[in-house]
Amino acid sequence: MWLQREIRLAPRKRGFHLITRDVVDALPEVGSVGVGLVHILIAHTSASLAVNENADPDVRRDLESWFSGEVPEDWAWTHTDEGPDDMPAHVKAILVGPTLTLPIGGGRLRLGTWQGIYLCEHRDSAGPRTLVATVHGE
Repeated sequence: MWLQREIRLAPRKRGFHLITRDVVDALPEVGSVGVGLVHILIAHTSASLAVNENADPDVRRDLESWFSGEVPEDWAWTHTDEGPDDMPAHVKAILVGPTLTLPIGGGRLRLGTWQGIYLCEHRDSAGPRTLVATVHGE
């Protein structure tokens, strides 16, 4: 089976947001896949995707604090047309990356017990975000 679908995420403030449920709910066909993969691309240059801790929200807050400290807005950026958070958002997106490839087994994503899918939103006032999910399996 091959399936490709766009998943539209509501706007979120800057930070690391669990979107596992959004992805799973948008791909009910995964329930019929015994073994396969889902590849997810975020179709934007100022946000990224990651897999990390899904239980303690302090992890997400600490990640945002660390990224904001390491890639500050007040650095001498030359690309500033879209505001002071734009170029730092591009740098953060490159560091984390735009894609994930996750295993499917027994009709579900095979994430670890404490793993969740993150939308890493690097802009202060971003709009909706679009994911492209491609499922391949049998």
